[in-house]
Amino acid sequence: MGTATGIAIIRKTNNMPALESTIMPEFILIHQQVAPYVAHLQLNRPDKLNALNLELMLEIKDALIQLDADDNVRAIVISGNDRAFAAGADIKQMAGRTAMDMLKIDQFKTWDSIRKTKKPMIAAVSGFAFGGGCELAMICDIMIASETAQFGQPEINIGIMPGAGGTQRLTRIVGKSKAMELVLGGQFMSASEALAYGLVSKVVPIEHYLSEAIKLAAIIAEKSPIAVQMAKESVLKSYEMSLQEALYFERKNFYMLFATEDQKEGMAAFVEKRKADFKGK
Repeated sequence: MGTATGIAIIRKTNNMPALESTIMPEFILIHQQVAPYVAHLQLNRPDKLNALNLELMLEIKDALIQLDADDNVRAIVISGNDRAFAAGADIKQMAGRTAMDMLKIDQFKTWDSIRKTKKPMIAAVSGFAFGGGCELAMICDIMIASETAQFGQPEINIGIMPGAGGTQRLTRIVGKSKAMELVLGGQFMSASEALAYGLVSKVVPIEHYLSEAIKLAAIIAEKSPIAVQMAKESVLKSYEMSLQEALYFERKNFYMLFATEDQKEGMAAFVEKRKADFKGK
């Protein structure tokens, strides 16, 4: 995969056309088609431990909008590097700002756009995932962690608190007591502990965390894109609705999939004992 800095790295495999890039990012790399229908978005501020400044977040948002609209991408892997997924927000960029400055900047509008990505996102996490880095990983649908990964919301140590979902998503995943320990105490969670609490789905040796994430993304990318999108929506609704409301939402999505060509192809392939060829229609 590419190592150039300051441009979008676009890959093409399996006779699939490459994405026509409309962004020239400074702080991310895009490796497209690292597996069939899989794109890899890599945070690229290694000298700053991938600290999430406003410019980097805008680049992530723009890249995800671009990838979300591309039919040759069905799953997205997001990573940093071996040392850090992202060590938090860029504190120097925020240190001198007032409450009104922060309100006018409205940086979380960018986060809301990232959250609305329809395609499945897998975070490949190694090293530090602190503050905004942990929050960005939690926005993703699945997390694969290296054995060196560490998670935390240490904002309390600098006189603030999490603002991009750290008090909400973390609590829903690990429970109130553990979330309070991390948020109020500024404590960190190891990869093995994160696995035990359900924050990550798998922990692997550092040399395999990215390949494992890409492998899982490739498995998901083989499925019907419409079914994957609706299934993702339904799982996420379980965090936002009562059980009855979420069950109703799930049922509607289930019925709607019977209007797709992929449903016909999937069931025909099962009956005929062959591999389904999903077209996303």
